[in-house]
Amino acid sequence: MAKYIEMIRIRFLMMLAYRTNYYSGILIYSINIGAYYFLWSAIYGGQSSIQGMSATQMTTYVAVAWMARAFYFNNIDREIAMEIKEGKVAIELIRPYSYLGMKMMQGLGEGIFRLFFFSVPGMVIVGLIFPLQLTTNLHTWGYFAISTLLSFMINSQLNLLAGVLTFFTLNGEGLLRAKRFVIDLLSGLILPISFYPEWAQQLMKYLPFQGISYIPSMIFTESFTNDEILQGLLFQAVWVIILVIPIQFLWRIAKRKLVIQGG
Repeated sequence: MAKYIEMIRIRFLMMLAYRTNYYSGILIYSINIGAYYFLWSAIYGGQSSIQGMSATQMTTYVAVAWMARAFYFNNIDREIAMEIKEGKVAIELIRPYSYLGMKMMQGLGEGIFRLFFFSVPGMVIVGLIFPLQLTTNLHTWGYFAISTLLSFMINSQLNLLAGVLTFFTLNGEGLLRAKRFVIDLLSGLILPISFYPEWAQQLMKYLPFQGISYIPSMIFTESFTNDEILQGLLFQAVWVIILVIPIQFLWRIAKRKLVIQGG
């Protein structure tokens, strides 16, 4: 376990060396949140609530969803694809650790860096500009923290799954772009799941994507009841377990079909 903790530390330090990029990222995310704020203000048009969410709750939802994305977002799928293309993966596979476990820990190290240098300062800045409803309920903060960690695990597992698939496609650029678009669209980042048509909501109940952004954001804005919070956390935990199966299955096949293109 010590070597995986060291990987988290090393990735954190690597990100620290390029922290200026994330300061500019705070500005970009703030602009995105601002655009959504004015869009939703126009949509509400003086209405007290839509789909059970007030305008302030919606603003908070958007801000939390985008700042939480900074934590759970990572590029481990693209790193895997690049290592396959350059032939570096052959060296990684003979090292005395789990390759996929190492990638997960690197993603966690990146996420911890983004949390302290992107999400927290970004949330403070956004809170000074836009009217947010930040809860003071410690239980809500605790549930939100657990849910956000689970969202990181789900997103990272989907990235690992996409990365492993590049063992078969060799050039996975199209796959990775499509994966990112689907996650942003179906996770609730762009639009809360409750705003989708009923048939779409029913379909999304069987997909893991809402566990990435929608559930943590709804918990933080206190738009969920206590029962819904527990159901949401259970939903995330179950998908964390389920996603292990296809990842391990494809990984075993991928190692036997590995073709090195470079290196």
